[in-house]
Amino acid sequence: MKTIMLVCSSGMSTSLLMKKMTDAASSQNLETNIFATSKDLAQEEFDQQNPKVILLGPQVRYLLNDFK
Repeated sequence: MKTIMLVCSSGMSTSLLMKKMTDAASSQNLETNIFATSKDLAQEEFDQQNPKVILLGPQVRYLLNDFK
C-alpha cells in the first residue's frame, strides 16, 4: 500500500485533489492511503502515517527545503 500525504496551508484546498486521487487509484485497483493535512500538522501526520510520497500545494512550496 502506498501512502501519499498532500500538504497545503490549512488542509482544505487539497481535499478536492485527495478525493480525485483516491477515485483514480480505486478505479485502477491500486491500494492507497491518500490524505490531506495542513502545514501546521504535517510533521505529526508524517510521523504517524509514514507516507512514501509528499505533495505540496502551490501556496506552501516555500516549505520544500524544510520537507527535504
